[in-house]
Amino acid sequence: MIGVWLAGLLHRQRARLLGAAAGIAVAVALIACLGSFLASSQATMTDRAARSVVVDWQVQLTPGTDTASVSRTIDAGPGVHDTVPVGFAQTSGLSAATGSSTQTTGPGVVLGLPPTYRAVFRGEIRTLAGADTGVLLAQQTAANLHAAPGDTITIGRAGMAPVSVTVAGIVELPQANSLFQTVGAPATAQPTAPPDNVVLMPEARWHQLFDPLAATRPELVSTQIHVRRDHALAPNPSAAYTAVRSAARNLEARSAGAVVVGDNLGAALGAARSDAAYAQVLFLFLGLPGAVLAALLTATITAAGAGRRRAEQALLRVRGATARQLLGLAAVEAAVIGATGAVLGLVAAAVVNTVTVGSPRFGTTLATAVGWPAAAAAAGILIAMATVVVPARRDLREHTVAAGRTHVEAPRRPVWARLGLDVVILLGAALVFLATTGAGYQLVLAPEGVPSISVSYWAFAGPALLWLGAALITWRLADLLLGRGRGLITRVLRPLAGQLAGTIAASMARQRRPLVRAIVMLALAVAFAASTATFNATFRQQAEADAQLTNGADVTVTAAPGTDVAPDTAALLAGVPGVRAVEPLQHRFAYIGADLQDLYGVRPATITRATALQDSYFPHATATGVTATLAAKPDSILVSAETVTDFQLQPGDPVTLRIIDAATGQPRPVTFHYAGVVSEFPTAPKDSFFVVNTTYLATQTGSAGPGVFLVDTGGRDTAAVAARIRALVGAAATVTDIGTVRATVGSSLTAVDLSGLTRLELSFALVLAVGAGALVLGLGLAERRRTYALLSALGARPPHLRAMVFSETGVLTVLGILAGTLTGAALSVMLVKVLTGVFDPPPDTIAVPWLYLVTLITVTAGALAAVSAAAVTTVTRPTPVSALRDA
Repeated sequence: MIGVWLAGLLHRQRARLLGAAAGIAVAVALIACLGSFLASSQATMTDRAARSVVVDWQVQLTPGTDTASVSRTIDAGPGVHDTVPVGFAQTSGLSAATGSSTQTTGPGVVLGLPPTYRAVFRGEIRTLAGADTGVLLAQQTAANLHAAPGDTITIGRAGMAPVSVTVAGIVELPQANSLFQTVGAPATAQPTAPPDNVVLMPEARWHQLFDPLAATRPELVSTQIHVRRDHALAPNPSAAYTAVRSAARNLEARSAGAVVVGDNLGAALGAARSDAAYAQVLFLFLGLPGAVLAALLTATITAAGAGRRRAEQALLRVRGATARQLLGLAAVEAAVIGATGAVLGLVAAAVVNTVTVGSPRFGTTLATAVGWPAAAAAAGILIAMATVVVPARRDLREHTVAAGRTHVEAPRRPVWARLGLDVVILLGAALVFLATTGAGYQLVLAPEGVPSISVSYWAFAGPALLWLGAALITWRLADLLLGRGRGLITRVLRPLAGQLAGTIAASMARQRRPLVRAIVMLALAVAFAASTATFNATFRQQAEADAQLTNGADVTVTAAPGTDVAPDTAALLAGVPGVRAVEPLQHRFAYIGADLQDLYGVRPATITRATALQDSYFPHATATGVTATLAAKPDSILVSAETVTDFQLQPGDPVTLRIIDAATGQPRPVTFHYAGVVSEFPTAPKDSFFVVNTTYLATQTGSAGPGVFLVDTGGRDTAAVAARIRALVGAAATVTDIGTVRATVGSSLTAVDLSGLTRLELSFALVLAVGAGALVLGLGLAERRRTYALLSALGARPPHLRAMVFSETGVLTVLGILAGTLTGAALSVMLVKVLTGVFDPPPDTIAVPWLYLVTLITVTAGALAAVSAAAVTTVTRPTPVSALRDA
C-alpha cells in the first residue's frame, strides 16, 4: 500500500512534493551554512586574538626569586614554547649633549634583553634607524634627547654615579602598553600610558650596570620572564580563554607564590569572548527567522494541497482505511519530503561553503563539521513532519468524510483574530523593545576575569513578537480587504479585468484563504530580506566609521613626539598625488586637577574636510552644532562625560587647564568654558580627552604647530598614497592608512568580515522571497486548475482566464510587498537598536541598501509574473475534460 501511495504521489503530485522538499532544502541549507559561519567566525576570533599578542605571558618574579629555577618551572608546564628573562630597571633620568645644548629627561626604564629576544618575540621591537642590536632608544626618547645613532647618552642611577653609553639604533615599541604594564595590578590601577623614556640594551651590559643598583635599591630593579605559548587553542574564544587563564593560575600555584602572571593572551581572548557571544546573537537574530520562514514556506506549500489531501483521505476512509494507516501514509510522505529536502539542502550548503570559504566543510573541528549538518538535517525532517503529519492528524480529527469531499469551504475567523491577539502581541513587542533599549541595558555581559558570559536572551522577545504580530496583522488586514473590501478590489481591478472585475473579486473573496497565506508569506519574506539587508548595510557603515574614527582619516601623519613640524608640511602633503585635502590637528596634553588628559585642537570650520564627525560622538548635541559653537566661541571646550561628572561641570562653567607654554616650557593655566560632552573623536583615545579651538589654544600657549595631519584621499588608493607620504616624511613621522587600520581595529566581530554572512543571508532572503511568492502562487494556481477548467467549460475565453490569473497575481504582489516593506522597516529599526552593542560607534542613521531592495522587489515581481504567465498558458489549453476528471 505504501509503495502504491508513493508511486501515485510521485506521478500525480510531483510539483507539490518537489516544492515542499525545496522549502525544506532552503531551511536545512540556511541552518547548516549559518552554523559553519558561526564555527569559522569563532575560530577566526580566537586566532586573531592570539595573533594580536606578541608576549603571551609576562611572569613577574618576586624579589629574591631564582630566575633559572622559575624558568624550569615554566618550561615544565603544558603549552609553553619559549621563555626569555627580561630585566627592568628604573633610571632617575637621561641626558644627552647634542651640539651646543644638553637635553635632560625625567625618570625612565632601562630593559636588559637577551640576544634571542627579538627572534622569539617578533613584533615587540621595530627598528626605525641604526642597528638592531646594542643600546637602543625608543622613538619618543630619541626625540626628547635629540639623539641619533652614534650619539652618547648618560643614564642616571639612584644613589650611584651615572653611566654613559653609545646609542646604536632608534626603535619603536608597538606593544608598549602591555610591555610596561604593572603585572598583577587591576585594570583600574594600570598606568595610563607607557613611560616616555625607554632604553633597551643587551642583557650582559644591563647586568653590569644595574646589578649594583639591585643590591642597594632592590625596589628599582626587577625581572620578568616573557613566555611564548602554543597557539593551538580551542576554536571558541571562551573555551580558549578558560584554558589559558587556568594554565596561568596553575603556574602561580606551582611556583608557590614566587611569581605573578601578566596574562596578555588571556586578556586578548577575554576581549574576544563578548564578540563571540555577539556572533551567536547575530546567528539567532539574523539566521533563525530565515529558518522559521523556510519552515513556514514548506507549511504553506503543503497547505496549498490541503483540500486535495482531505479529499484523498475521505476517499480512502470510504474504502476502509483506518486513521492509523492514513497517518502512516502521511508520515511516509513527510519522510520522503524531509529526507529529499535534507539531502538537497546539505549539498547546497556544501556548495555555498565552497564558494564563500573555499571548503565544503561545516566547521573547523570534527564536532562542528558533523554536528551542524546533523542538526540541520534533523531540523528539516522535523519541519516536514510538522507540516505534513500534524495537518493530516488534525484533518482526521476535525473533518468528516463528507466535509473532506467538499472543495470549497466557508472561511471562518480564527480564534486569535476574534480575541485580537495580533494587536496584543504588537503591543508586547513595543514594550519589550523599550525595556531592552533603555539606558544601561547590555545584551552581552562579559566581566573581566570571569569565565562565564551572560547573554540577555530576553531581548529576542521583541523581534520575535514583532515577527508574529506583523504576520497576524497582515493576515487580518488581507483577509478583511479580500473579504469585506472586495468592492475596493473590484474598483482597483476594473482597468485590468473590465466587466469581470466584480466576478474576479467575488471569486477571490470566496477562496481567499490560500491567497491570504501567500500574501503573509511574501510579506514575511520581504521583511526578512529588507531587515537583514538593512542591518548588514548599517554594520558595514559603522565598521568603516570605526576605522576612520581610530585612524582619523584615510591617511594620518603623526609627527614624532618632541619634533618641530615645518610650517609648510600641510602644503607638502597636499601636493602628494592622490591627496584631496589635508587637515592639521593639534594633539597635546593638559592637566585638569591632577589628571593628565589628551587635548585636541581643531579648526571647526574645516575639520570635516578630511574626516567625518557623527552626531553620536556628541551626546545631547549634533556635530554641526558643536563645531558651530567652537567657531563662534573660541574659548569653548568639549569634555568627556567622566570628567564632567568628576568635576561637577555645568554648561558655561570655566574650566582651567594647565598646558605647556611654548616660551617657558612650563605648564601655564588656560581657562576655557564648558560647552558640551564629547565621547568619541578621530584619533582620540577611548577614555577622557578634551577638544578645543586650535586658534584659541595657539594664542594662549604660543604654539600653533600641529602634531597630526588628517589626509583625505576620497577613499581611493589609500595604501599607495600612504607609501608616497611615508617616502616624503621619512622616519620623522608615523604614517598609517585606513586600510591597514580597518583590518586590526574594532571588535574581532568586525574583523571576521561579515560580508560572508551578508552574502549568505541576502542570497537566502532573495530565494525565500521568490519562493514565498512564486512557488506558493504557482502551486495555488495548479491546485485550482479544476476551477479554471470548469470556467472554460462554461464558456470563459482565454482573455477572461488571463485576467483572473493576473488579477490574483497583482493583488498578491502589491499587498505582499507593501506589508513586507512596512514590517521590514520596523524590524530594521528594532534590530539596529537592540544590537547596538555590535556597533562601534553607534549609528546616527540606519543605512538603507536601496540597490538590494530594488533588486529584491524587481526579481520577486518578475518571478510572480513569470509564474502567472506559465499558469495562463496552462489554463488556456483546450483540455477541460481531463481537468474536470482530475478531482
